[in-house]
Order: sequence, then structure tokens, then C-alpha cells
Amino acid sequence: MHRKSKLKKLIDDVFHVKGNLNDINYLLFFIFVFLIFFGILMLMSASSVYSYQKFGSTYYMFWHQILYGFLPGLFAFYFCLKFDFRNWKKFAFLMLIISIVLLVVVFIPGIEANYGKARSWINVFGISVQPSEIVKLTFLIYLASWLDSKGDKKIRDLNTGLLPFVVIVSIVAILMLLQPDLGTLSIIIAISLISFFVGGADVKHMLWMLTSASGLLFLAIKFAPYRAARLMVFLDPSKDPQGIGYHLNQSLIAVGSGGIFGVGLGYSRQKYGYLPEVAGDSIFGIIGEELGFLICIIYVFVIFAFVYQGFKVAKQSKSYFGRILATGIVSWLGFQSFINISSMIGLLPMTGVPLPFVSYGGTAMIMNMASVGILLNISKNTNS
Repeated sequence: MHRKSKLKKLIDDVFHVKGNLNDINYLLFFIFVFLIFFGILMLMSASSVYSYQKFGSTYYMFWHQILYGFLPGLFAFYFCLKFDFRNWKKFAFLMLIISIVLLVVVFIPGIEANYGKARSWINVFGISVQPSEIVKLTFLIYLASWLDSKGDKKIRDLNTGLLPFVVIVSIVAILMLLQPDLGTLSIIIAISLISFFVGGADVKHMLWMLTSASGLLFLAIKFAPYRAARLMVFLDPSKDPQGIGYHLNQSLIAVGSGGIFGVGLGYSRQKYGYLPEVAGDSIFGIIGEELGFLICIIYVFVIFAFVYQGFKVAKQSKSYFGRILATGIVSWLGFQSFINISSMIGLLPMTGVPLPFVSYGGTAMIMNMASVGILLNISKNTNS
């Protein structure tokens, strides 16, 4: 008990934040630490073969993630933890401008970096950056501040609530569709709608937006043949197993091959060029193959625990802004994890979104860690 209290005191001293303070949510913190180190371990294993084939080093992608993801993410996490979350409201409009600019620069020749059909990356001094990952947080901060400034009555009003909200979200949505990045767009729309609901939106307005979003999703699928093909494969995984259905089938083989206890850490066969994107969007397939069903269930349970503790922070916050921002962050990380895992086991169509804290990508890692820093800062200031 004495050793435990000393550890708690050390963490509290390191993460001391000025203001009206409580202890941070320690359970949320330790869950976060577990997710980070579990993710780094699995990335090291999943990326080893591809790293060697492409870069001549088994640990190239692992060290790249450490240097350009984890270490700057650690700084971002610590800064966001120390920085009083209420001060983000001062930069809300700037966050909106940053969000729009970032989504525009991917179309500028010489800066853009295409990957497949998507134009979602830019090159900054030789380093690949994914603006849409930054926008998830910057746009959420703006949206929480905007909802906070309106209050319940104005949010429920058509002219001061619904219409401005639709315009703001539509600007971001159009820029995302032009990339195109339907997976990330679905996450941004989901967290926007959840934030709008928590902010006090009229239920009728919510139903109208959900219906409209469903209609737009249908059109996005109908007029993009590759999306329609993904939907057909989702409905029938045996359809075109060497073509459009290859990715899903290989993912199901990977997860199924793991059985209850897995083939062993580092012993995946699917990472030898069979499963696409083994270090990125498909990394859960490698987790299932190497560690098995039991560890996958435990991992999913840990994610649910993270979401539960995050919503607990939101509920306990006396700040309207803090409540919306915390709900948005937890919804983002939880919903994205759900989409990624579900698409890998055939419960949803393939969407191409990374698994938070696990998939390869420095920008995503930095923003995920920064968002948890904000969440823990809100937990530290639940009395204000």
C-alpha cells in the first residue's frame, strides 16, 4: 500500500496542473499506457517483414514510429495534460481555420502526397503528414467551443443551431469527399453529431441529420464503383476472393488462423505478403493471428474500459465545454476502434481507418496521445 501511494504521488506531481484540481483519472491513465505499449509491441511484430523487404531493416517502421510518432506524441500528451483545457476555447476559431487549411493543402501540387486513390497526405521537409488526423482534434475543439458559446436554447433553434452546424460540418465534409476519404469523414461526422447531441440539440433535428447522412452515404457508395464493390464483398466475402474481396478474405484467414491462443507473438504467416496493410489498417488481423481470440477479447474489453472511463470524465465535468470535448474525444477513439476491428472481422465493410494507438502512422499517434492528454486534463479539473 505504501509503495502504491508513493507511485500515485509521483504521477500526481509529474502531472500537476494549475487550477481547481482533483487527482487525474488514474485508471484511464493506466489503460492509456497499456494501449500505447501494446500497440508499439504489436507494430514491431506486424511490420517486421514489410520493413525488411522495403527498407532493409526489420525494425525500420518500429523506430520510425518511435521517433516520429511516440516521442513527439509524448511531448504533445504532456503539454495537453498541463495546459488547462478551458484555454483551448481562446484558439477555437484558429482551430477551424487550421482544419480548413489542412484539408486544402493536400490538393497543392508539390506538397500533396497521394496514396492509392486518396490524396490525404502532404510532405513537410521530407516527412509524410496526414492532415485529416490533425483535423479530427482541431475541428472537435472548435465544435465544442462553438456549442459552448451557443447554449441549450440557441442550439435547439433552427437558425442559430441546426443550420450553422450543418454549414460548418458540410465545409469539412466536402473537402474530405474530394480527397476522397470516406472512412475518416464517417468518423468526423459521427463525433460531430454526438457532440451536437450532447450540446443540447433538438431530437427532431438529430433524426433529420441522421436521415440526411444516410442518404449521402448511399449516394457516395452508389457513384463510386469501388465502394459499391466493397459493400458487395461485405455482404458475400466469397465474392471475388482474388480481387476486391482479397483484403477481407486474408484478414478473416489471419484472425481465424489464430484460434483461441494464437500462433505466437512474431510467428504470423499473413504478414509475409499475404495480408495488405499489415502495419496499418489491417494490424488487428495480425493481433488475432499471433495472440488469438482470448487476447483479442481482452483487448476489446480494455477499449470498452477506456471508453467507459472517458465518458465518466465527461459526466463528472462541471464545464459545458469540457463535457462536450471529453465526449467527442472518447467517441472518436472508441468509434474508430470499433470501425477498424469490425471491418477486419467482416462485421462492417472495409473502410481504411487506422486502429488508434496501434496502427503505423506518426500523425495519428501524436494526435491520439494529445487527445488523451486533454481528456486527463479535463478529469483533473472536474470541479470547474
